[in-house]
Order: sequence, then structure tokens, then C-alpha cells
Amino acid sequence: MSLFLLFLCAFGAATLLPLQSEAVLLGLLIQHSYAVGWLIAIASVGNILGSCVNWYLGLKIEQFKNKKWFPVSAQKMQQAQDFYQKYGYWSLLLSWTPIIGDPITLIAGLLKENFWRFLVLVSVAKIGRYLCVYLIFINVF
Repeated sequence: MSLFLLFLCAFGAATLLPLQSEAVLLGLLIQHSYAVGWLIAIASVGNILGSCVNWYLGLKIEQFKNKKWFPVSAQKMQQAQDFYQKYGYWSLLLSWTPIIGDPITLIAGLLKENFWRFLVLVSVAKIGRYLCVYLIFINVF
């Protein structure tokens, strides 16, 4: 059950939901009940899949942007597009960061970024983040 919770938190944290998968990962690392490799793999897969959902939503978002309920203003969408166009697909390496990471993955879909390049760069970023969390954990605890 704990591993499923880790997966769900990691998946949700990669979407626009305000979840913290790092806290769940740290809690499980402290328990020493699971192999570290499994924890990092499960968190990474969940987080990467959540980013893939964002990419897909970005592909489909154009049809909804003029709706009253749409949560992002035209100005904010344009700013995000300008950022992505300025820095290109390499900005996907920032997909692990709070606040800007999730919108970057959404904008990548909106701008029709190649899915396989998206997947490789997001995977590097997300796996790297969880490895860093683990390395910090072993140096603190």
C-alpha cells in the first residue's frame, strides 16, 4: 500500500495538483522497509507518467483556452510559450522544479514537442531529482 501511495503522490505531483512526493519518499526511506532502488523507480515512473499526462493535455488545450472556466489567462499562456520557445526543449530539464516544472511539460505538449525527446529529457530530470533526494537523505540521516 505504501508503494502505491508513493506512485500516486509522484504521479499527482507531476500534474498541476499541489502534492509533495519527496515527503512520501523520505518517509519510506526513513522506514528502511523497501529497497532504495524500488522506491526511486516507483517515484520516478509515477512522476514521469504524470508529466506525460501534462504533455498530452498540452496537445489538447488549444480547444479550451477561450472557455470562461479555463484556469490560465491568455497572457500567462503566452509567457510560458515565450519561455519555452526561447530556451527550447532543453527547458524540459527543469521539469523537476517546483512552480515552473509542471507548466513547462504542459507547454511542451501545446507546442507539439516530439514525445520521445520529451520523454528522455523529462526522465533524466525526474530520476535525477529523486536520486538527489536520496543522496541528501543518506548524508543527513
